[in-house]
Amino acid sequence: MTLLDSHLLIVDDDERIRDLLRKFLMRNGFLVTAARDAAHARRILAGLDFDLIVLDVMMPGEDGMALTRALRETRTTPILLLTARGETEHRIAGLEAGADDYLPKPFEPKELLLRINAILRRMPDSRTRDAGPKTLHLGTIRYDVERAEMWQGELLIRLTATESQLLRIFAACPHEPVSRTKLVEDLGRDRGQAQERAVDVQITRLRRKIEPNPKQPQYLQTVRGEGYMLVPD
Repeated sequence: MTLLDSHLLIVDDDERIRDLLRKFLMRNGFLVTAARDAAHARRILAGLDFDLIVLDVMMPGEDGMALTRALRETRTTPILLLTARGETEHRIAGLEAGADDYLPKPFEPKELLLRINAILRRMPDSRTRDAGPKTLHLGTIRYDVERAEMWQGELLIRLTATESQLLRIFAACPHEPVSRTKLVEDLGRDRGQAQERAVDVQITRLRRKIEPNPKQPQYLQTVRGEGYMLVPD
């Protein structure tokens, strides 16, 4: 499957925006399904799987943040949040809820397209798949690099697309520091302090899943002045 075969779910309560996004993305080769609110999206998701969800934050009833947190309990589908609130703290809140990226309104449709493609390129067919070890052992955690699956014993630990991509990046160079700037570039994002801060948030989330004590990281360490380093067993 190519990026342009990907099936997207658009969730926005504004009918005009929803229709514009659907038509624009279909013109650019995507399969697109649209939902008018979180409840509608839940009904659609009950019967279909998607490659990416584009989700408006400010919706009546269950908002985009709440839906993102709920979806992350059972799904790893990449989520791109759209919102009129573009302040840094709101972007961070979206990432902490489990989103893979965050686009403030108003935005240029071309930027949305670029961000969608960047997220889809992070999925398991990354160029880093064939580099480094095939399996990482982090204490009781086992990460299968090729399958992009993390296990603790027989329990599958759900990862977002961004978390999987971060682990593949680190797996390609274990025991070597990776700078925040390089992580931003390898994740396919624009350079800048805001994106580096977003990477910090993703690292914090990942540590909660792999570290016995996330506040004193043993496996995903901070190297002062150099970035982050994965130290598998």
